[in-house]
Amino acid sequence: MSTLGNYFRKLKPEKTSNLKVVVLCVFTATTFWLLNALNKDNYTTSVNQPLQLNYDQEEFMAVGNVPGEVRIQINGNGWDLLKRHFKISVTPLEVFVEDPSQKPFLLTSDIERQMAEHLASSNLVDIVQDTLFFSIDRIVSKKIQIVPDTTSTTLAENHDYAAGITLDPEMVTVTGPISVIEQLDGKLYLDIPDDNIREDYSKLLPLKLDKEKQEYLSLDEETSQVTFEVIAFIENTVNLDIQKLYFPGNVTIDSTITEIQAQFLVQEDKMETLQNLELTAILNYNNRNREDSTIAASLNKSPAYIKEVTFEPENFKLIYE
Repeated sequence: MSTLGNYFRKLKPEKTSNLKVVVLCVFTATTFWLLNALNKDNYTTSVNQPLQLNYDQEEFMAVGNVPGEVRIQINGNGWDLLKRHFKISVTPLEVFVEDPSQKPFLLTSDIERQMAEHLASSNLVDIVQDTLFFSIDRIVSKKIQIVPDTTSTTLAENHDYAAGITLDPEMVTVTGPISVIEQLDGKLYLDIPDDNIREDYSKLLPLKLDKEKQEYLSLDEETSQVTFEVIAFIENTVNLDIQKLYFPGNVTIDSTITEIQAQFLVQEDKMETLQNLELTAILNYNNRNREDSTIAASLNKSPAYIKEVTFEPENFKLIYE
């Protein structure tokens, strides 16, 4: 710009004035030519025509792409084509779809007459796309199971559920597009926000959908009462006599080993019952590991109040004579 400005400053005043006249003439001539051209008919061009698919929104819901325009080729007056190119005062073509879930596409040949009538001042030459695809599902309601999500560390260490978790209600009705409901696989997981729980539990917890499903689905219940009892376990270590079962006469283990140490968790309120329980370590020959000729121990009794049993040593080498 500075170079051009310097050039004009070097020109004599009369030459500068003449140059301005030339520029004005060129601009005026171009404007008249453009206006005259736009007033002429029989221009052909391609434009994007806005489209609005209408359907019963009480029965159906869009779950994916729904076309908002269609590419068309039109013929007409220059002014009209210019307005359509820049979408000035252009109204969308409204097309009603009876059952979009059964027929997820629209043949543009079916709307050709409607499109021609909608264009009015322009002539429809062609609809460039032959098919418009969309994703619209039928809305349904379905009862699904509420399932407590216990995958996280809900209970404190060495604690367990005394019985099952009870929910009220146990079921919830979900409403929305059928394809989205099917993604739930018949279950709505209920998050238990508390952790390190040591006492009996009873709370009214909110029912929540995943963020990506919230815009599509609704629930007829907002909360569910979650209740369960908690029992504590304590660590226990005992030395047990070994009892061999089904051993052939020519098979034995190290004769110096007569006891085995067992470690397990026992329900805290069952310690007295445990004292009266006659436990022994069983070596069942039928359960031996045939690949490495070893055998592992097990308890002769396995009451529900004992869990996570381990032995030291973990297994014994079989000796064949």
